Amino acid sequence: MTDKVDVSHRSDRLRRTDQRCLWHPFTPMRLWLADEPVVIERGEGFWLIDTDGRRYIDGVSSLWCNVHGHRVEQLDEAIRGQLDKIAHSTLLGLACDVSIELAEALLPVASIGGELTRVFYSDSGSEAVEIALKIAYQYWQNKGQPKRRRFIALREGYHGDTVGSVSLGGIDLFHKIYHPLLFETIFVDSPCPQFHPAGENAGEAVLDQLDVVMRTHRGEICAVTVEPLIQGAGGMLTHARGFLQGLRELTRRHDVLLIADEVATGFGRTGRMFACHHEGVACDLMCMAKGLTGGYLPLAATLTTEEIFEAFLGEPTEGKTFYHGHTYTGNALACAVALASLKRFQTERVIERMAPKIDLITRRLAEMRPLPNVARTRQCGFMVGIDLARADGKPFDLAARTGAAVCQAARRCGIIIRPLGDTVVLMPAPAMDAETLDRLLAGVTETIDAFF
Repeated sequence: MTDKVDVSHRSDRLRRTDQRCLWHPFTPMRLWLADEPVVIERGEGFWLIDTDGRRYIDGVSSLWCNVHGHRVEQLDEAIRGQLDKIAHSTLLGLACDVSIELAEALLPVASIGGELTRVFYSDSGSEAVEIALKIAYQYWQNKGQPKRRRFIALREGYHGDTVGSVSLGGIDLFHKIYHPLLFETIFVDSPCPQFHPAGENAGEAVLDQLDVVMRTHRGEICAVTVEPLIQGAGGMLTHARGFLQGLRELTRRHDVLLIADEVATGFGRTGRMFACHHEGVACDLMCMAKGLTGGYLPLAATLTTEEIFEAFLGEPTEGKTFYHGHTYTGNALACAVALASLKRFQTERVIERMAPKIDLITRRLAEMRPLPNVARTRQCGFMVGIDLARADGKPFDLAARTGAAVCQAARRCGIIIRPLGDTVVLMPAPAMDAETLDRLLAGVTETIDAFF
């Protein structure tokens, strides 16, 4: 009894201290201060355990980054082993063995045909995109085309929270307040058939729109930035089949760079190692983060081609150097666990084992769709969006925060999931076992059915 009292007292103290001291990301803090937050203390496999000992399936893989589960022996040992050598050493003016080994292993995994040859490390997905847009801009400046200063992106896109990456974002809820700080981006429609007026022809319609923009602004466009196959934070908006390949052909025809933001889609989320691989698309710059370290430590990378890299070669006095970097660029601990994660993809055949589990998700979503308050579902591999609406199909009042309330109710079923407005998002870890995955999906169905 004393132990239970002590545990409860500690949990209450931590909640009060959190509410007194912390400011949480993407969180309406007035509501948070009136709530009793779950305080996570441990992880085991694909489960999170709070300070009261309650267990929850990690249904969003700790914000889309965990790959192999929590407390994975090989990944834990990689960090411990690196600690016996060095935790961090700068890449400014020095090299580091494990950052070299990771780059060598990463390039062939990400490339379609060896087109990606260089790795620039950073700390987060936002920074990876920020670096990509700066490289794209300076590439054209170094090539003697100073008028190339404009970027194209998709509406409802999300590329991070730094000022440059927000400039490429198309979600007003997140980005509108910052418009006076941003550079101008040309936005085109999202090619999601469920929401585009052209329906199943959404991909062709958006490609036509892009073609017009590129012809109108010939010689002015640096790059097109895209979340390949599916826009995550925009509401799991799945793209029309073939759109990505068509976009690649269009950018080549107009001599425009293609930036693939694989921060959310990379490392197995869509059923392939990278989403670009589904349509055989070789991009000019690829951004990755989240799953790069298996979800263990902050590490990001921007990969690019040798042609782009060579445009930055020159004498220091020529001004072609890429003057960008971060203190923890290529952090040794993060690189060591990332290398261990890549090896585990191979030894555990993570990608090969996903196909039957993707089919399981598809079947479970089909069973869920007849529920009166499920308006639509979308799926791309392990990335899932479930749109909630009133039984008559009309949207809920946003002020009711229905999606958030459903996700809160799911905790009673031992599940952690998150909403995007009234879209319930699922993104389990690619390595999650079928039994736990089925339990997660059944719990979501049960929660939605019981909530309304």
